[in-house]
Amino acid sequence: MARPVIGILCNRFLSEQLRETQMTGRRNIDAVANVAYCTPLLIPALPDAVPVGDLLAALDGVVLTGGRANVHPRHYGEELTERHGEMDDDRDGVALPLVRACIDVGVPILGICRGIQEMNVAFGGTLHPEVAELPGRHRHRMPKGCRDPEIIFELRETVRLRPDGVLATMLGAETIRTNSLHGQAVLEPGGRIVVEGWAADQTVEAISVAGATSFAVGVQWHAEYNADADPVSRALYARLGDAARACQARRRGAVAA
Repeated sequence: MARPVIGILCNRFLSEQLRETQMTGRRNIDAVANVAYCTPLLIPALPDAVPVGDLLAALDGVVLTGGRANVHPRHYGEELTERHGEMDDDRDGVALPLVRACIDVGVPILGICRGIQEMNVAFGGTLHPEVAELPGRHRHRMPKGCRDPEIIFELRETVRLRPDGVLATMLGAETIRTNSLHGQAVLEPGGRIVVEGWAADQTVEAISVAGATSFAVGVQWHAEYNADADPVSRALYARLGDAARACQARRRGAVAA
């Protein structure tokens, strides 16, 4: 039997400062293929090219990847300023309706970094462009000027999990260590968003979607970086893969009926 197909949402990228392309990191692909044991399919962040209905007909799961661009603040009722950084309107145009549609029809979804922010905004939540500016919060970005991936993605953030929550139950833990790397972060959770984990400074680091009929989790850290070896990341992708197989089986059953 063919493996389930998990769509990986890409980001806009200007190649050689000349050609507009769509891209994602190799680790996103490897995590889906080798840890979730599913077939990765790259989704261009181009609303005119990929109608959400067509995506749902083709996919058994979705990964919302990280990216340098932030969610445009108009989607949560704010004016754009320089502090909000780079935007990717086309990705917003795919990601936000795709999140809601996945939840509506039970397609599993994993949001990573920007992905958790998209999930929150899709359900009416808000974001802060630089969480370190908030009273009592610390800087969640990589060390300034660092180019060593092992240092950049070091597990330096302790995350406290919601007792008896989705992640705490799945991982069998009260706290975990993560490689949280972000400036923007969840400010006010959306209407169906359940906070599943907090950094030491109370920054939201993990969420789920209330009432979702399949796996629907967002994490602020880069779970794709060392997904094969890191037990927390491996558990996330393994659960995504299980949910995708269940989604595939349900689709096949519906077709057979």
